[in-house]
Amino acid sequence: MTFKPKNGTLQKQLAATFSLINTGASRPFHQTACVHISPKLKPEKRRMAEEKGVKLLDLWSSPFGQRCRIALAEKEVEYEYNEENLSDKSELLLKSNPIYKKIPVLIHDGKPVCESLIIVQYIDEVWPSKTPILPSDPYARAQARFWADYVDKKVYECGTRLWKLKGGEALQEAKEEFILILKTLEAELGDKKYFGGETFGLVDIALVPFTSWFYSYETYAGFSIEQECSKLVSWAKRCKERASVAKTLYEPKKIHEFVGHLRKKYGVE
Repeated sequence: MTFKPKNGTLQKQLAATFSLINTGASRPFHQTACVHISPKLKPEKRRMAEEKGVKLLDLWSSPFGQRCRIALAEKEVEYEYNEENLSDKSELLLKSNPIYKKIPVLIHDGKPVCESLIIVQYIDEVWPSKTPILPSDPYARAQARFWADYVDKKVYECGTRLWKLKGGEALQEAKEEFILILKTLEAELGDKKYFGGETFGLVDIALVPFTSWFYSYETYAGFSIEQECSKLVSWAKRCKERASVAKTLYEPKKIHEFVGHLRKKYGVE
């Protein structure tokens, strides 16, 4: 089952999202299920009821949170979605992730799991009966973790520079670096359907949320990802044919509108 947020202006959504860029933390957001807890329950029983099941603390625009939503959808796990306001973080978020105070956080039977790639691997281990996210072979599993970590360390940081820089030599350098990052990933993909071969997996989940940002990267840095990395663009289209990805990712124009507001906030425009 899919739910959409209550109606509100984009400006209100953006106000709650501006701190995303400083936290490393993504159609309106989707959640697989919403759990209703009766207000008539006694406090202790209510607390126990609230602690059971699966809850995701997230932010509509976060590519990191989208990884978790895709993984949960792949495993057909029902969960409660909690949209966070990062300018006024909830007590639950601060309690669940006291070290980094960031989204996403997965809460499973009252126990929090933090950091998106760790969450995705946790989901794979806890719900193994559905399509596996990580391969069974130890070497293939290690390689998947390596490339997912590469995405984590390279794509977000360099992509952010593409829209935060006003131009000049720094932007040109960032563009060249970003293209090199994508070409490196494309070389690893090769002629495979997915990064893991025929199976949609960890590296695909790690990278595909950022494809919604590609249009903004191209617009502000003045280049074409399809011209530079056509195989990677074809891979992204295949991923978006999967129900788990299609119902999670935003249209690039929606993200571009959001990025435009961020540029104004940071004085780029």
